[in-house]
Amino acid sequence: MSAHVALLRGINVGGRNRLSMDALAGYFEAQGAHAVRTLIQSGNVVFQCDAPEVGAMVERVALAIGAAHGFTPSVLVRSAGAFRAVMAANPFPAERGKALHVFFLAALPSAPDMARLDRLAAPSERFVLDGCTFFLLAPDGVGRSRLAPAVEICLGVAATARNWNTVSALGEMLGPP
Repeated sequence: MSAHVALLRGINVGGRNRLSMDALAGYFEAQGAHAVRTLIQSGNVVFQCDAPEVGAMVERVALAIGAAHGFTPSVLVRSAGAFRAVMAANPFPAERGKALHVFFLAALPSAPDMARLDRLAAPSERFVLDGCTFFLLAPDGVGRSRLAPAVEICLGVAATARNWNTVSALGEMLGPP
């Protein structure tokens, strides 16, 4: 068994797609995950599962949520090693907390529109695309950012974002390598 992090997209945002974290943990457990733990209300799950079964198991979780709640969330999964690698690759190590956001991408962007991202970025914002991860430093707040809501369009792939506080807490939940 190996550890993984699942990031559900669009859970409990703006009063939509409501799902308790106890119920979410139950869906993972019902599909064979072990040592399931959730973090805050935005769909963050740390769990143990046999590596070859992860994709199919997570797909069954999403379908079960859809059948019971009327919405089928996108779920991005990273192995513990891949998640730790994202944390280690932070291009803004001096920046912590809510100003730094990590967008976990569903796939490697094939033709990212970096020029458009540059045009949308506020003077205070900085960003780095690193494989299947997009780091955004938005010191004025991600809610004020013109770049943040355009990341998926500019990169051409689905993504889900977490602030550095959440990423750090998930890393702590994973424990040491």
